[in-house]
Amino acid sequence: MKIKQPISFTIGILIFLLALYMLIFLGKWAGFFPLFISISLIFASFYKGRKVTVILGHMLIVIGCVLVTWGVYLLPYTGASILYVFVRPLFWGLISIFGGICMIYHGFCACMRRKSEKNSG
Repeated sequence: MKIKQPISFTIGILIFLLALYMLIFLGKWAGFFPLFISISLIFASFYKGRKVTVILGHMLIVIGCVLVTWGVYLLPYTGASILYVFVRPLFWGLISIFGGICMIYHGFCACMRRKSEKNSG
C-alpha cells in the first residue's frame, strides 16, 4: 500500500517509538494509550478521505477525555521531573483532545472537501 498522508505516518511512527519506550523502559501502563493513538495514525495515513479523518478525530477526543480524567486523579502523585509530564495520562489526554479537534476541523475544511469531491466525481 502507498502512504497517502506522510505527515500522519511520521507523527504516528514517532508516537509509536515513544510509547514503546514508555512500555519497555519505564514500565508505565499509560504507554498503551499512545500506542493505540500511534497505530490509529499509521492506519489513517494509508487512506485518503474525510471519513477516516473525522472518525479518528472523534475517537481521539473520547480517549483524551478518559485520559484527562485519569490524569487529574493521578495529579497529587506526580513528581517534579519533566519526564513525569510526558509519561502521565494528563499530557496524553490533552494531546489527544487537541489532536482530535484538529482532525475533525481538517475533515471539514475546504481543502479536504475539494479533494473528496474531486475523487468521487
